[in-house]
Amino acid sequence: MSDTFKAILVSRDAEKKQSVAVTDLTEADLMEGDVTIAVEATTVNYKDGLAITGKAPVIRRWPLVPGIDLAGTVTASSHPDWRKGDQVILNGWGVGETHYGAFASRARVKGDWLVPLPEGMSAHDAMTIGTAGYTAMLCVMALERHGIVPDRGPVIVTGAAGGVGSVAVSILSGLGYHVIASTGRAAESSYLMDLGAAEVITRDELAQPARPLAKERWAGGVDAVGGQTLANVLSMTSYGGAVAACGMAGGMDLPASVAPFILRGVSLLGIDSVMAPKPIRLEAWRRLGTDLDSRKLAGLSTTIGFDGIIDAARDIVEGRIRGRVVVDM
Repeated sequence: MSDTFKAILVSRDAEKKQSVAVTDLTEADLMEGDVTIAVEATTVNYKDGLAITGKAPVIRRWPLVPGIDLAGTVTASSHPDWRKGDQVILNGWGVGETHYGAFASRARVKGDWLVPLPEGMSAHDAMTIGTAGYTAMLCVMALERHGIVPDRGPVIVTGAAGGVGSVAVSILSGLGYHVIASTGRAAESSYLMDLGAAEVITRDELAQPARPLAKERWAGGVDAVGGQTLANVLSMTSYGGAVAACGMAGGMDLPASVAPFILRGVSLLGIDSVMAPKPIRLEAWRRLGTDLDSRKLAGLSTTIGFDGIIDAARDIVEGRIRGRVVVDM
């Protein structure tokens, strides 16, 4: 008989009522792929919280093992790039949405979806970073490509106490930027200052209906919120600035004016982490290995076991999670 392993399985019935259960699977139950991985660490992202709670239609195949991030060791491979014993990372590619994901002790995926674990980085470290941190680095790289360097002026990070925001604050401050952190949780101010924020402002400052153009306050930004917040960030971005948008925790709408784009030459840089091409992924993870202060990683995260995933998923959707949640598998 094949060895069984624990997995979280999200199902729904004929009336489309969703349920979540811990179950036993075997490798025969896994989906198609040319690389099998022993999952050593994963993480609970906001998207995973939405998938497990059913608060948004993240899952598009039923039943499904959620979990969009993993780090582990290859146990079998027919892909030319990978062999047994290789340490790998996976973010995105529909894993945890349409393909069985990380909330199981084993995963079978396409080798083209994997990147190598950077030298000197553990599986736990990689998941402290996870999709949130990898997305934050994609945002930083996009701002750099647009010429938003530290001497251009301050940069804002919205949703700063969340996963993307926490890593973005840490990376940007480490690179020498004057970081303004926006958060709805005033109690997290000292946490954000410890990560390197120069200023902390309340979410309320960006919550009112946006004026077409407001006073110029920053050269660029990383926005993980969307909605009214992003509209205000754009209206306050200085001439020739740019904002990298990567999240929609505050809504998918953008109640903004074209004025910042036309009258100030502001650019809105869309960041997609799920289907980003492999060369960009490799560069992002290389940069994470060099530009993210490993001493700050501990302060960014809390560690839980497999049994804590479902509760953490509910907490992250309710805004009760600071930084990153790493799951030691």
